[in-house]
Amino acid sequence: MARPAAANPPHAFIWLASQSPRRRELLGQIGVSHQLLLPEPDEDAEALEAHEPGETPAAYVQRVTRLKLQAARRRLQARQSALGVPDAPILCADTTVALGRRILGKPADAGEAAAMLGALSGRTHRVLTAVAVWTGRRTLHALSVSRVRMAELPGPVIDAYVDSGEPYGKAGSYGIQGPIAGWIAHIEGSHSAIMGLPLHETAQLLRRAGVRLAL
Repeated sequence: MARPAAANPPHAFIWLASQSPRRRELLGQIGVSHQLLLPEPDEDAEALEAHEPGETPAAYVQRVTRLKLQAARRRLQARQSALGVPDAPILCADTTVALGRRILGKPADAGEAAAMLGALSGRTHRVLTAVAVWTGRRTLHALSVSRVRMAELPGPVIDAYVDSGEPYGKAGSYGIQGPIAGWIAHIEGSHSAIMGLPLHETAQLLRRAGVRLAL
């Protein structure tokens, strides 16, 4: 009597195409082993984040995530050819902050960071994080949208936060995992998505991709 075919074993790790330490921390929280798949020195990764005229925040963040995944797939193929690195699913994500239809990306300088924080002060904004996973055969997508109400930020608080250097490299010029959290009045949605990776949606995608998780 023929034995039933064994189910495909889960992937022991994934490739993470992100430089964000917060995404690494969040993946570790759900027990996902990962290795970094970062851009080569000659890749202009920041150029992928340029806005297109009239683009909505949701369309923008999903398009950027697709572009990041396409670049990561090419990167992995090149490294497999040159170095024989192992195959595994690839995860990419992108987060943006939106005030209405206005997209607030990463600040270029202190003045821009202060202006963004001033615009968010006392208002509700959205944080959109798109996730894409390449399984080896197809791409799986998810989009998380959260609402965040920022308390009124006094000028000295904005100045001190900008001087700390924390706004740089962060969409909307803030990171909810830092000291600005004391000025977040209300959240509706996913705290982990505001940090940069919606864990519920990400775990669902990774399970579908056959990736081993803690639970």
